[in-house]
Amino acid sequence: MAMAQIIAVSNQKGGVGKTTTSVNLSASLAAAGHKSLLIDFDPQRNASTGLSIKNTEMNIYSLLSGNSSFVDSVRDTAIKNLYLLPSTMDLAALEFELAHNAGRESCLKNCLNDCVKDFEFVFIDCPPSFGILSLNAWVAADYVLIPLQCEYYALEGLVSLLNNVLRIKRGFNKTLEVSGVVLTMHDKRSSLTQQIEADVRQNLGEKVYKTVIPRNVKIAEAPSHGKPVLTYDIRCPGTIAYLELATEFLRKHGASLK
Repeated sequence: MAMAQIIAVSNQKGGVGKTTTSVNLSASLAAAGHKSLLIDFDPQRNASTGLSIKNTEMNIYSLLSGNSSFVDSVRDTAIKNLYLLPSTMDLAALEFELAHNAGRESCLKNCLNDCVKDFEFVFIDCPPSFGILSLNAWVAADYVLIPLQCEYYALEGLVSLLNNVLRIKRGFNKTLEVSGVVLTMHDKRSSLTQQIEADVRQNLGEKVYKTVIPRNVKIAEAPSHGKPVLTYDIRCPGTIAYLELATEFLRKHGASLK
């Protein structure tokens, strides 16, 4: 069996659709028959609640702390082939606990090691900042996937984020690559959206996914029901967009629909 591809879904700015993309892309791939694991690596634990997983003593923090095993920490979800390694607010303490540890940037990588070999794709939902947690995610990952909201400030932070990828690649993870930029909250009627999309595509070319995620009320409503949009409303534009993104993602990552 081929090794799992590990993808850190990351943006230093909050509110850009990072967790929404983590949940819905992994769910779409699972629905297409690809065994996927979502690691909620954000103390806000929105990915966990978005998949109806409540607080549990066995989670990513207890795993990293050596108080639970990988098998005991991973949870089934309502979607076949989709599994979740849930988060906890205690994860915020890891920033301080690792601060003075040698090799602190490789804690997650060392912990996962061969544990994820049975999965095809592993998504890490990163916190909206660049600290020890995001550093660990990027060191453990093969790729960084960047959701980008179609607004000026989000575009402004993209340059900084891409520079950080280069720093991690040079210093800690030589094989790290950018999977691509996904344009989220896309409003085709907005001239600002059109301008930002044109700028990003002109500057990053093939690194920008052709599929865009539209502003869609069903995408926004689904987490409050503890569901991906796929199972909340299968016919809505948000579901269609994430299924198309999954198809494009598979092409980029050398896989195919099952």
